[in-house]
Amino acid sequence: MVEPYLRQSALVHRGLSRAAAGAMSGAGIVLSERPFRAMVNLRGEASDAGFLSAVRAAAGVELPLQPNTTQRAAPVTALWLGPDEWLITAPAGEERVLVPALRASFGERHAAVIDLTESRTVIAVSGAHARDLLAKGCTLDLHPRAFPVGACAQTGLARAGALLHLVDEAPTFEITILRSFADYMWVWLADAAQEYGVALRTE
Repeated sequence: MVEPYLRQSALVHRGLSRAAAGAMSGAGIVLSERPFRAMVNLRGEASDAGFLSAVRAAAGVELPLQPNTTQRAAPVTALWLGPDEWLITAPAGEERVLVPALRASFGERHAAVIDLTESRTVIAVSGAHARDLLAKGCTLDLHPRAFPVGACAQTGLARAGALLHLVDEAPTFEITILRSFADYMWVWLADAAQEYGVALRTE
């Protein structure tokens, strides 16, 4: 676990604050990094009511049981990754509370809690052409009927593994990706979005 004062954004070398200050207005795509989000991988038995109850007590959120869905109890979000796997996200620093609380709540129950915070970052893609942009790099059906607000899915995006989550009607997609792929993904997104006009935002 990295001390907060030592943390650096995965895209710090891009100077996004300076770039955002001179970004164009009226763009069809807005890109931003949402760094330092707490991310905890959780494994357990969805059929075990005690496991679900323990998560609810420790994290304050219900685990989604339907594939590719999410549940939110601000400020915590739970994303479905598989029949026995979830990603719990929260504001920066909350992993220091969530990880020990979850581990303590399970006792001897069959479950696993892994802190992924330092290994991943989030790139947000927003704007009228967000779906068009992402469709260039992945095979998911991103139409609102197939991928509504709250939906999430693990997929290949521009040949990199990513987790997509639609968070609002703007639409705004959050791309959770390994830090080691963040620069590659940023460059790909910025280049592929040129035809729509690109603005940058700092978070």
